[in-house]
Amino acid sequence: MNILAYAIYLVITYFITFKVGLIFYRNGRVFVFYLLKQDEHLTNFINRVLLVCYYLLNIGYATMMISFWQTVNSWTELLSSVTKMTGNIMLTLSIIHFFNMAVIYFMGKKNKSFTHSKTEQI
Repeated sequence: MNILAYAIYLVITYFITFKVGLIFYRNGRVFVFYLLKQDEHLTNFINRVLLVCYYLLNIGYATMMISFWQTVNSWTELLSSVTKMTGNIMLTLSIIHFFNMAVIYFMGKKNKSFTHSKTEQI
């Protein structure tokens, strides 16, 4: 039964990872573009690198979590295990997203204060 649990977990996790990654890629481009002072070429490059790193981190984490899986003996345990492990990966994704948004926020705030202080000096 563990093989079935692994398969269900990996399908759900990969779907969530790729779907959320594409949403971050499309919507996050605006923030990166703003931080890089509208440099489109650099924005596209950094956005692609962030997407690849995001995929590698999440796929690696999801695959590694299988090694911590307990033995599944019944359908109830299968459902419980898959739900718990899927919840763990979703929690991890949300923490990573929160951290990334905090970094972007503080970088944007720093850039904005730098721009204001520079124009005040002129």
